[in-house]
Amino acid sequence: MAETLILPQTSNRQEIYDSLIPQIEALLKGESDLVANLANVTAALKEAFGFFWVGFYLKKGNRLVLGPFQGPIACTRIAFDRGVCGAAYSRRETILVPDVEQFPGHIACNSASKSEVVVPVFDQDGNVAMVLDVDSDKLDDFSEVDAKGLEQIAQLITNLPVS
Repeated sequence: MAETLILPQTSNRQEIYDSLIPQIEALLKGESDLVANLANVTAALKEAFGFFWVGFYLKKGNRLVLGPFQGPIACTRIAFDRGVCGAAYSRRETILVPDVEQFPGHIACNSASKSEVVVPVFDQDGNVAMVLDVDSDKLDDFSEVDAKGLEQIAQLITNLPVS
């Protein structure tokens, strides 16, 4: 088990994702507990990028419920038709939001959040099982590089063995 991440000394997010993704894959390999895996993913993303908030909302019944996260306290339950997380869940697609104030129905869990990217995570049957939510305290902080990198990480979670 790894105790530290080895990250390039750069601000180039593509290079960081390229280094981070194989390390996350190694963290997940051999561990069957979902909560443990999601906790390590959030910690790795927070450490690598210093994101304001990073975490998962898991589908439970007819809502998304807060799962493992790193950052300030967060909304606990989100309806499928509310906010960026609900939209990513319902649309089954990644959503990049450069300014959360401009997103219709945005849920202000923390007023310091300025931009956001949310990625659906699918189960092995192709259903959305959860979303990976990443917030920044800077406007327009995310790009397609982040979307693609986070989608690759979401795919690693989809591919985990079910236990």
